Amino acid sequence: MSNKIRFSKGDLVKVITGSLKGKTGKIISVQPKDGTVKIEGLNIVKRHIKPNMVSPQGGIIDLHKPIDSSKVALVVDSKTNTVSRVGFSLDKNGKKVRVYRQANNKEINS
Repeated sequence: MSNKIRFSKGDLVKVITGSLKGKTGKIISVQPKDGTVKIEGLNIVKRHIKPNMVSPQGGIIDLHKPIDSSKVALVVDSKTNTVSRVGFSLDKNGKKVRVYRQANNKEINS
């Protein structure tokens, strides 16, 4: 995928399509090569692992599976749960900053 990921670790996002639609959570990791993000508490699956040196007992573990970045939108206001696309703009000093597109290019504080 050649699309750029405009999210970063720690951002609060809302899933806008798919089986998890409407759920929100914080991003715990970003995979730019795959174009995916992992969201805390969402898309968790159980995996059986064989006993090995790391876990001598083996057993069943919970894993976060990645979600495509096109399926999530950044939350502007956590109280009203409004979302926005993310864009880039230059600030007064000429530094590149992320902005909320649906909030009249308001700068993202992160």
